[in-house]
Amino acid sequence: MMKKIIALVLVSLLPAVAGANDWPQFLGPTSNNVSKEKGLLDAFPAKGPRVIFSKRIGTGYAPMSVRDGKVVVFHRASKVIKAVPSDTVAGMLAYINGELAALGAKERVTKETLRVRRNSLVMPANVAKRFDREIIDCLDAQTGKIIWRKSYPTTYEDPYGFNNGPRCAPLLTKDFCYTYGAEGVLICSDLKTGKQIWRRDIMKEFKVNANFFGVGSTPVLEGNLLITMVGGQPNSGMAAFNAQTGKTVWQSVGKDTWHKTPKLGWLGEPLVDWLGAEKLSSYASPVIATVHGQRVAFCLMRQGLVALNPKTGKVHFKRWFRARNPETVNASNPVIIDNHVFCSSCYYGEGSFLLKIKKDLSGYDVVWSTLDRRRLNRRHEEVLGLHWMTPIYRDGHLYASSGRNEPDASFRCLDLLTGKLKWKHDQGWTHRFGEPAPAKIYGRSSFVMADGKLIVLGESGKLGLFKMDTKKHTELSSYKHPNLHYPCWAGPALANKKLYIRSESHLICLDIEKKR
Repeated sequence: MMKKIIALVLVSLLPAVAGANDWPQFLGPTSNNVSKEKGLLDAFPAKGPRVIFSKRIGTGYAPMSVRDGKVVVFHRASKVIKAVPSDTVAGMLAYINGELAALGAKERVTKETLRVRRNSLVMPANVAKRFDREIIDCLDAQTGKIIWRKSYPTTYEDPYGFNNGPRCAPLLTKDFCYTYGAEGVLICSDLKTGKQIWRRDIMKEFKVNANFFGVGSTPVLEGNLLITMVGGQPNSGMAAFNAQTGKTVWQSVGKDTWHKTPKLGWLGEPLVDWLGAEKLSSYASPVIATVHGQRVAFCLMRQGLVALNPKTGKVHFKRWFRARNPETVNASNPVIIDNHVFCSSCYYGEGSFLLKIKKDLSGYDVVWSTLDRRRLNRRHEEVLGLHWMTPIYRDGHLYASSGRNEPDASFRCLDLLTGKLKWKHDQGWTHRFGEPAPAKIYGRSSFVMADGKLIVLGESGKLGLFKMDTKKHTELSSYKHPNLHYPCWAGPALANKKLYIRSESHLICLDIEKKR
């Protein structure tokens, strides 16, 4: 009897059991931006793929997740709404009043009650109090209509002027929906009804030194454990919570991990003197893989890479990987191929490295790294410097969008084992406030591999199909929806031949099925 109960619990927690073509978590069913879907468009029609639905949503950078006919959108309803070129007065009024209705408010706005400040709409005080809430919307994946909505107040303000919405993708299982807000509110909801199962206020419950851009590392599931980047002092950088109850199972990573560790690549490589004021979290999500027959969680954190046992939190090994400038982050997920792990950063020439993991998991050998190559040649140019995107692996090569800022952007193909750059295609541009991105430019981009092609969403809002070619950059087709504007920094979700993409203001669902 007990075995049956345990089996039922585990089934309810599996992210991708229900549909092989769902996209139930960050970076898709296998957490690597790879889909097994076939029968997709080889080129976009002249007027673009069929739009299944398009709707205005709240702000945020959280990608969508799709499961069992539901798409979950995690966003923020803000009291100040940035207008985009495709907006109309009637459309904005309909959106704001629709949000008020969905939030259960009786107030409504009119053209006369809204104020315009620069390129934003400011609501009257009696309406504004209803907003500034993080919202979990469960939508019908076919129509975009709301199935259920849950929300809670938030006061998060991005200190660098980026939007204030959530950054983490929803994590969907057969029965549950997990969300992790910009202020560290971790919630488990019933996927069918939206009823809250449990809640943890991470910033309040742990000693966390707040990160630069809010919380941005999406948790992952391993069995009945929700592996979460907490960022707590002194040794709660990572934590595991019981996925059904929310209770803390283990805490790990921090002072005991990094104190007296050499700061690789820093002048003189001084030892870490842990003070207790350090930030620990990054914007990369944990990646769990089987290496040498054992499950290992790879966590690219503020200080660098940590490999640990996901059941216990025991640290196997770590590697310092952080730019010297304090205002820097790690945001690209580690890529694990067999017994190798690849990591990359875009700040101040940190570049990339590839490690070969020892059989007993006690450490690694460096296959190649930007650091080692620069020790031989101070002018060595990094082969990859990844910001938030996670590269695609295929047949020994990585396909990636490199670059820290808009002018640095380029598409690149890299031989993984040698670190040799196979090709590079410039996608750089200069962003000027209030001006749209150039029509021909993708900029820094997110990739999805499906049906033998790369689906590319550029920060400019441009969508493209590319041939996976190790010899040259080959664009097959491109399209730009009028409601997609810079910055499109959330990765797309591909589910059941539908592509879900978002900007800071709109959610678009496109039909990319190849018609017979």
